[in-house]
Amino acid sequence: MIAVITAVSKYLRGNSINNYLIFKNVFFNTLHERNLYLQYPDLYQDSNHYGIFFSLLIAPFALMPDWLGICLWNVANTSIFLYAIYKLPFSDPKKALFALFCLQEYITSSLYFQFNIALVALLILGAIYIYENKEKNAAAAMMVGFFVKIYGIVGLTQFFFIKNKFKYVLSAAVIGILFFAIPMLYSSPGFVVQSYADWFQSLAEKNGQNQGLTSYQDISLMGFVRRIVGDASISNLTFLAFGLPLFAVPYIRIKQYKNYAFQLMILASSLLFLVLFSSSSESPTYIIAVVGVMVWFFLQKKRTPLIIGFLVFVIVLTCFSTSDLFPKFVRENYIIKYSLKAVPCIVVWFRVIYELLTKDFDKDYSLN
Repeated sequence: MIAVITAVSKYLRGNSINNYLIFKNVFFNTLHERNLYLQYPDLYQDSNHYGIFFSLLIAPFALMPDWLGICLWNVANTSIFLYAIYKLPFSDPKKALFALFCLQEYITSSLYFQFNIALVALLILGAIYIYENKEKNAAAAMMVGFFVKIYGIVGLTQFFFIKNKFKYVLSAAVIGILFFAIPMLYSSPGFVVQSYADWFQSLAEKNGQNQGLTSYQDISLMGFVRRIVGDASISNLTFLAFGLPLFAVPYIRIKQYKNYAFQLMILASSLLFLVLFSSSSESPTYIIAVVGVMVWFFLQKKRTPLIIGFLVFVIVLTCFSTSDLFPKFVRENYIIKYSLKAVPCIVVWFRVIYELLTKDFDKDYSLN
């Protein structure tokens, strides 16, 4: 219901479906072999940053009238998201609360017709399928995310937990070849190859643009630090130099690999890391990070006042930071200016790393 309501509310404003117009024209531009990453001000504002494979996913919706396409696009993303929550190994009451606590961030993302809702679902499903020994399904989930938005590659953070790694790699290779070739059926091989070159160039250029101190992107750990110190020139590599090793250290606990709770906590860390260490992170991207927070929270066997306090911190400052809960003056001069939306998720990510390094996942966590 909310998926449809958010879509209709944007459509009735007349010029508020810009992201959807970008998305649907990925299909039409592919069909007519027009550069996917140039600006077309007669069609939409800004530019596309999704891979050419996305043209296949958006095609059914692009062929519909806009009022119907935007509704069903949001419903499709939401359906995948709800299915991913359904597959989590929590009790039904916990799943209901999980969805409820994600609701505000979900609304923020759906108002912009973001694929991030489906992307985080694919990352969850990839981890679940690995635990279920469904390597083909896991590889497919990872590759869809990768071919649409690069971010799907984060699914490989579960690689060490795969029992049949050869089957997974082979499946990913076959699916990757198919995904690469399919757009050639309605464009041409030369255009597809050129589109991938254009895609990587556009992403590199976008990264440079995002690091500005007044950008509505770079809502990340990196952006928070850059804006607090007032220096946009601090390289992403400076942050990744400490972030990546810190993210990777828990993998030394090989004896914990067999515990599903440990695997899910790695997933929570991955979802948070993906957003906190990306200069492309913007407000609608935070559905990914907030889902990571919820996975962490619902794994807790004992919800101490500190744990609950972290959750409230996330819901108030991350989820509601762009809402009317905060006065416009506070939003513009503090929350947006200093990327404060990222702060609660930064705190939780460090907590997740601490737990990954110190806890016994066979005793300290609950999967029901």
